[in-house]
Order: sequence, then C-alpha cells, then structure tokens
Amino acid sequence: MSIRPSGDVTDRLAGTLLGTALGDALGLPAEGMSAAAIARRFGRVDRFRMLGGIGFVSDDTEQAALVAQALARHPDDLEASVRAFRRSLLGWFCRLPFGVGLGTARACSRIALGRSPSGVMSAGNGAAMRAAIVGAFFRDRPDRRVAFGRAIAEVTHRDRRAVEGALYVAEVAAACSRSPRHSPPAIVQQDARRIVTDPQLGEAIDTGRELALRGADRSEAARVCGTTGFVVHSLGFATFCFLRFGDNPMEAITEAIGAGGDTDSIGAILGGWLGALHGEQGLPGDLIARIQDGPFGPTHLRGLAACLGRILAGEPGDVPGYSAPAAFARNLAMLPVVLGHGLRRLSPF
Repeated sequence: MSIRPSGDVTDRLAGTLLGTALGDALGLPAEGMSAAAIARRFGRVDRFRMLGGIGFVSDDTEQAALVAQALARHPDDLEASVRAFRRSLLGWFCRLPFGVGLGTARACSRIALGRSPSGVMSAGNGAAMRAAIVGAFFRDRPDRRVAFGRAIAEVTHRDRRAVEGALYVAEVAAACSRSPRHSPPAIVQQDARRIVTDPQLGEAIDTGRELALRGADRSEAARVCGTTGFVVHSLGFATFCFLRFGDNPMEAITEAIGAGGDTDSIGAILGGWLGALHGEQGLPGDLIARIQDGPFGPTHLRGLAACLGRILAGEPGDVPGYSAPAAFARNLAMLPVVLGHGLRRLSPF
C-alpha cells in the first residue's frame, strides 16, 4: 500500500500523539472516581480540571512519547529500538513521574536491577496505552507493526492479554491512519479485531462493538464492559466509545471519562485512535493549546510526529529530545497537586 503525501502522514502521527495527550490530560483528574462522583464534582469533563484550566499529561502520554523517540532513533532495527525504549523508560521512571501503574513500576525496577526479561505478568493497561503510535508509524508495514508492537509491549508486560491488547491498539491506530478522514469507526475497527486471539480479550472487544452497534448508552456499556485498569475492561469499553461516538472526538473522550474508572488510560487509548483517524486538524485545538508545554507537551509531541513523518518520507532529521531536569522539576512541582486530587477523590463530598 502506498504512503500518502508527507503532510497527511505527519498530521495523522501528530493526531495520534496529541489525541493520546488530550484524553490523558482530560481524564487524569477523574482517575479512579465513579461516574456519580465525576458528575457531582466536575459535571461534564470537557475542560481541564487539575490546576487553573491547564492540562497535564501523565504516564500514558509520556510513555507514548518515549516509544515515538525510540522508533525515530531506530526505525529499522527492532533490537536497538527496544533497547533505546528500555533505557529511556528507566531514566523516565527515576524522575518520579506520576500515574505509574504497578506493573510498569515493577518492570522498571527489574530493568534497574538488570533482570531479563524485564516485563512482568500483569494484564494492566501499561502496554496498551502507549501502543497507538506504533500502529500509526508502521501503518503500511504489518509485519513490523506486530514485531515492534509485541517487543515494546513486553518491556513491561508479558501477560498475553496485555500484549495482545497493545497489538490491538496498534492495529486500530494503523487502520485509522490508513483510512480516509471521517471513515465510519465500525468499519475501521473491524479488520483490526483479527489480531486478537485471546478469548477473554476478544470477547470483551466484541461485546463493546455489539453494544455500540445497537446504540447502547454509556452507563450500560460501562456496567457490562467495565472501566477498570484491567486491559480486558479498558479495551472493551474503549472500543464501545470509539464505535459509538467516534465521529465526534470530543464527545467520545468526554463520554469515556464520564463513565469513571481508569479514565486517563482509557481516554489516552481512545484519543490516540481518534487522532489517528481524524488527524490533528480534527481534534479541539483550543484544548490542546492549554496542555502544559515543555517535556511531553504539544510542541514536543508535534516535533516527534514531524520527525517520524520525515523518516517515512526518506528524509533525514534530528530526533527531538526533552530536558530531563525540566521534567523532574515539573514532576516535583506537581506532586502536591496530584496528591491533593487523590485525597479529594477519597472524599464523599
């Protein structure tokens, strides 16, 4: 399959990363809350609620950016790309990021100790939430998409459901990126389903699809699919939201977050698909402009997308990095805010 003109490629890559960031930042303040608590505290989550109307990304976006960076540095060398991601992940973990899942934290500890394999037997969202960019980058190269997607997933997660969940996220993103803008999400998702062989994960995804196609409402889908950090729940519900509301990216993300649970990771997965389908131009630019810039912010993510687009066009270019001291300072400065939100989530009022 031929590659589109580089402008469209770059817009889809930028949409994938910025959509991930948008869903992550909108969902972060509501993470772990119930639908009732979100409605009571925030109403409809259509703006940032963490600090002064500014959006802050968490581990979902940051790990997706690290994956993009590793792909840009070694787009044709699987082992070198995985090594680069593993090294950068350890450095990132040492800078005290917020929102890290237990499985990823255990894997990073194993990397620090030189253990092999580093991935742990966890079926959390850690591998899936960062996988969309793999699919968007390798959208026309299915063998590499699967090989890179599996190897990068297994850096932190080796449970079959987590690995296949990451491959499914990448497959949907690849199908979105290849498709004309505004293609029906149900058609886009259909072929990607074939990558999943695990019966539990496959059943969850199929259930999400069936609920969407018959027009079920969000509350029913959340009850049936689940919205926890278990990858089976998250991908079933993300599939529902993508198929049910995916013609309108902002509606899809707000509906997903309003259901509660692992809101930032589900929002990030869904946002990556929506950005890959609609491109950056199809996402709400006013909200993206309010995401804190700097390490892993919109400028950094656009730079990574542009770099990946140049690579696909056969053009040389420097790989954007980020300031590690600035990232560490940001994490320290945000720690009281994040902890404060965590305490408020425990309050019944």
